[in-house]
Amino acid sequence: MKPQVLFGFHAVASRLKARADTVEELFVSATREERSDARLDRLLAIAKDKNVRVLAVDNKRLDGMTGNARHQGVVAMARPFQLPQFVDDVLETVEGPPLLLVLDGVTDPHNLGACLRVADAAGAHAVIAPKDRSVGLNATVMKVASGAGENMPYIVVTNLARTLRELKDRNIWVVGADEVGEHTLYESKLAGPLTWVLGAEGEGLRRLTRETCDQIVSIPMLGSVESLNVSVASGVCLFEARRQRLAMSTPAKIAPPR
Repeated sequence: MKPQVLFGFHAVASRLKARADTVEELFVSATREERSDARLDRLLAIAKDKNVRVLAVDNKRLDGMTGNARHQGVVAMARPFQLPQFVDDVLETVEGPPLLLVLDGVTDPHNLGACLRVADAAGAHAVIAPKDRSVGLNATVMKVASGAGENMPYIVVTNLARTLRELKDRNIWVVGADEVGEHTLYESKLAGPLTWVLGAEGEGLRRLTRETCDQIVSIPMLGSVESLNVSVASGVCLFEARRQRLAMSTPAKIAPPR
């Protein structure tokens, strides 16, 4: 299996901490290694502790390995690892109500990486995308995800509408976010088993995807902009669901003013 190229401090450090056994070699900029660099020192210490081979090379080689991406002088070659590949595999391991994020038409690697990062931060259990309208987990996605790509299952499905119907059959509420939603997400009940469905900025949800959702809600827009980047919108939606869950399970810790 072809090795995976990881670059940037966050992506490389996350793989070393989580799955160091998959890292075959770590390449660092010889120029950077000669300077005092606290972040590089910490990374090298982790690599040493995990018995990962480190090679100092010139920047030209690093540029060639990453396609001239902003690698920060740090590149790792690692074996791909296996996260759950199917929705059923994810749901079998979930304790409590599932929280899923579906991306319909997000093909930009920077947007996908940011969505993985926010999904991980919000405690989502998986990110799902259709095969014909998605981007794979390439090096750019992994770098932008800042480590979330190592832990967040990213599941590609052949038929998104069918997958959404199967989730509904499992009593998971499927909610699409769109500016034409009849109610806002703050007016909606989102504390139970939930799948958020978001489309690409500008294009929104496809017709069949929209029709398959149980509910369409909007994010209130109070300023002059008409829409949010999909990763920002994902964060707003996922954290509102998380907030509602916490509100139901824990008493308020801050007393209201008298």
